[in-house]
Amino acid sequence: MTKYFRSNVDAMASYVPGEQPPRGTKIIKLNSNENPYPPSPAALEVLRNIDGEWLRRYPEPFGGEFRQAASKVLGVPSDWIIVGNGSDEILSIIIRACTEPGRKVVYPMPTYVLYRTLVEMQAADILEISYPEDYSLPLKELIAADGSVTFIASPNSPSGHVVPNEDLRKLASQLSGILVIDEAYVDFTESSALDLVHEYENVIIIRTLSKGYSLAGLRLGFGIANPKLLDGLFKVKDSYNIDAIACAVATAAITDQAYKNSCVAKIKASRNQLASDLKKLGFLVWDSQTNFLLVQPHQGNAEYLYQKLKEQKILIRYFKQPRLDDKLRITIGTDEQNQTLVEALTDLLATKHKG
Repeated sequence: MTKYFRSNVDAMASYVPGEQPPRGTKIIKLNSNENPYPPSPAALEVLRNIDGEWLRRYPEPFGGEFRQAASKVLGVPSDWIIVGNGSDEILSIIIRACTEPGRKVVYPMPTYVLYRTLVEMQAADILEISYPEDYSLPLKELIAADGSVTFIASPNSPSGHVVPNEDLRKLASQLSGILVIDEAYVDFTESSALDLVHEYENVIIIRTLSKGYSLAGLRLGFGIANPKLLDGLFKVKDSYNIDAIACAVATAAITDQAYKNSCVAKIKASRNQLASDLKKLGFLVWDSQTNFLLVQPHQGNAEYLYQKLKEQKILIRYFKQPRLDDKLRITIGTDEQNQTLVEALTDLLATKHKG
């Protein structure tokens, strides 16, 4: 049989994203941590007024317009920002630039499963260190591993917890490689590790507009780091990786902080209410600083509930992997969507109990 692919590609498993039903499908979609509210009206107005000239010409190769807007919002120089086709591309750029066979990538588990996929593409070495049950950072083990790249998602998915900045500071100060702090869900937290990029040249913060800004379909993310670190990443970036429409729409969205903050406030309130409702149904609910909840049904029937909800056109996330196969991850929807979910779970648990 003809071998078309590198041996490591043949051996690896594909990343499996959350199910994406066709547009227009009547379904309550709480499986991919998308924002339930529409994007900023300012962003939609830009989209409605796209100039055909923007499409005829190649885009600005570094997303300059967005870098300037993000610079003002975050209070960092624009040359400290790298823009990507979603934050996943920034993660991929880091792996391509910094790893190869024999170089190690380290991260605590469970966490964002795409990290493993990206590392396997480059045939680099992987060291996964288990989080303890309380999700405190396994600092000694991570420092001892001293990876070429160390990933820390904070807030973490699927647990929803935030890693204290003091732990991240200790880690950054003792690693010889790059510390990637993935802040995809930072808009739903009360804190950020952004200041660490000024303290440590080996730290890069990753952000996205998919969650807080309701732009998951746009695909725009960015990294913030010392220009000395970004110089190497720019060498492996695709020449025109950010399209003109994405750059323009994202610029309007990140500029409209008032709208984003109002949506985030609604999601936080809904998160607290949903957590309370699920606890009343007997679920163990982890504290979350994200737009989702990690929950465990006390009956131990997570996969059953996932399947039964899917039959009722309610999608949540189930991970068939160690430490997660008895749990569910539920995106925070609108109050109406959350209430429909709670009512469906109430009926399913009552039916299961009678059976």
